[in-house]
Amino acid sequence: MPDAVVVELPAALVALFPGSVRRVEVAAGTGAEAIDAIGARWPGMRDRICDSRLDIRRHMRVFVDGERATLATPLRPGAEVFVMTAISGG
Repeated sequence: MPDAVVVELPAALVALFPGSVRRVEVAAGTGAEAIDAIGARWPGMRDRICDSRLDIRRHMRVFVDGERATLATPLRPGAEVFVMTAISGG
């Protein structure tokens, strides 16, 4: 079983799922496992983070310990995973 990591979710995403929280601990060894665990806890949330190709949506960003990450990124025990909405403008 993978070790626990901490996932921080954006307020805008949490607002869509009653009972969800901004900061949650899940067992995960990769970015994909962390997002899957979030989706298992709050059904539908994974679909807000990932697209139909099972990639991170282009308007979302995932960071692990301050570095941009993908679903394939390995997670060390105790890693901090930040899911953020991308900011654009012009």
